[in-house]
Amino acid sequence: MPALYLIRHGQASFAAADYDQLSELGAQQSQHLGEYFGAQGVSPDTVICGGMKRHRQTAEHCLKALKLAPTAVSWLEDSDWNEYDHTGLLEAYTVLPGKADELMTDMSGENPRAGFQRHFAAAMTRWVNGGHDQDYTESWSEFCQRVARGLMAAAEGRKGNVFVFTSGGAISAVCRDLLGLSNSKTAELSWQLANAGYTKVLAGSAGIKLASINEHSHFDGRHRELLSYR
Repeated sequence: MPALYLIRHGQASFAAADYDQLSELGAQQSQHLGEYFGAQGVSPDTVICGGMKRHRQTAEHCLKALKLAPTAVSWLEDSDWNEYDHTGLLEAYTVLPGKADELMTDMSGENPRAGFQRHFAAAMTRWVNGGHDQDYTESWSEFCQRVARGLMAAAEGRKGNVFVFTSGGAISAVCRDLLGLSNSKTAELSWQLANAGYTKVLAGSAGIKLASINEHSHFDGRHRELLSYR
């Protein structure tokens, strides 16, 4: 029975020219996750990465801390584990009357992250509600179907531990299918997943079952300063 560890990438580079790379904190989080797995005696037999740089960088830092060379395990890249197009979501939202100005004003305030999150939540709600699919290159339902395909491919014919390095939206979509969550609850869950936290899924003769969600106790105690959600 394979155990799939769905690992959210470390913190990406918010407000940088290239968002799709780890911040300094994100690299530290990824390294600490690998150290934690090593202390627990957990290592992968297979590694699957989404096609984004932050996925690959998280995997590299984690496995280096585990003292595993990339050639020591089976590596696969599967773009089905890519995150949704957050830029496209925002573009479809900000063309609505007044929304671009509101976003710029809120991001110029004392807490730009909070300002951004408020508008991003509205943009994502519009997407998952499914009433404007023509405005997006990938609809919410298509995204969920893609992630479900990635999950089946990760589970089929494998043994041992499978580390899947992906993003919060993809992990939430898995939880949606396995727990029967509503679309709105799925969106809420995606905002609560810790960077470099993991969700564990077991695949066996009874099907695919969710064992845990958003495990991030490795950031408790003296490692609390490493905890982030954005």
